[in-house]
Amino acid sequence: MFDLAGQTAVVTGARRGIGFAMALALAEAGADIVAASSSQEADGGEIGRRVRDLGRSFEGHAVDFSDRAAVEAFGARVRGADILVNNAGTIRRAPAAEHPLEWWDEVLQVNLASQFVLSQAVGAGMLERGHGRIIFTASLLTFQGGINVPGYAAAKSGIAGLVHALSNEWAGRGVTVNGIAPGYIATDNTEALRDDPERSRAILERIPAGRWGSAEDLGGATVFLASPAAAYVTGAILPVDGGWLAR
Repeated sequence: MFDLAGQTAVVTGARRGIGFAMALALAEAGADIVAASSSQEADGGEIGRRVRDLGRSFEGHAVDFSDRAAVEAFGARVRGADILVNNAGTIRRAPAAEHPLEWWDEVLQVNLASQFVLSQAVGAGMLERGHGRIIFTASLLTFQGGINVPGYAAAKSGIAGLVHALSNEWAGRGVTVNGIAPGYIATDNTEALRDDPERSRAILERIPAGRWGSAEDLGGATVFLASPAAAYVTGAILPVDGGWLAR
C-alpha cells in the first residue's frame, strides 16, 4: 500500500529542512527523486548522496521560484513525474503596516503563483496518463493569521484554495491533490521564533505534544499521500502539528 517503487517524485525546496525530509522519505519508499531549489546542486549535495545510497536515481535542478519563466521551463522538463511535492517557499517578517510591497510580491510569487504554474505543467502530464499525486506544503497559517507575516499567511491560505480547486477538477481523472500543514517545525524558517525566549515559550505551552516538530515528522504523511494507500484521499489538508490546531 505504501510502495512507490518505479515512480518519480519531484520535490521542490528539497535541499534542506522539510523538503529534504520529504524527499528522503519518498526515496525510502522506493521513488526516484528530482529535486529543485534556488541553490540546488546538480549532484544534490547531501540529499543527492542519501537518495543514491538507497539505490534510487537523483537529479538536482537550480530553479529560481521567483522567476515565472524559470518555473515554466522546469515544469516542462518534469511533466512525466508521478508525484509532485510543492514545498519550496520563503518568508518575510515585518508588521503589516510597514511590510515592504516588494516582500509581499516576492512571497506571493514563490509561495503561491509558482506552485500553480508548476502544478499546471506537471498536472497536465498526469491527466494525460490518468494518474498522479500532487502534495502542497501548507501551514498552520493556512488556518490562522500569524503575526508579522501577511504575505506568507495570504499565500498559505491560497494554497488551501488551490488544493480544493485542483482536486475538484482532477480527482475524477486519477490525480489526487492534497496538502500537509506542518506545525511549528525546527527549521530555518522558525529560527527567529525559537531565538525569541517569550515567543518560543508561548508556542511550546500551546503544543499538546510538548515539543517543536522535526522535519522528519513530515515524512510519513508525505509517503501516505503519495501512495496507493491514499487513493481515495483528495482535497484534504493534513495537519502534522503535535496537536496545535486541536488546542
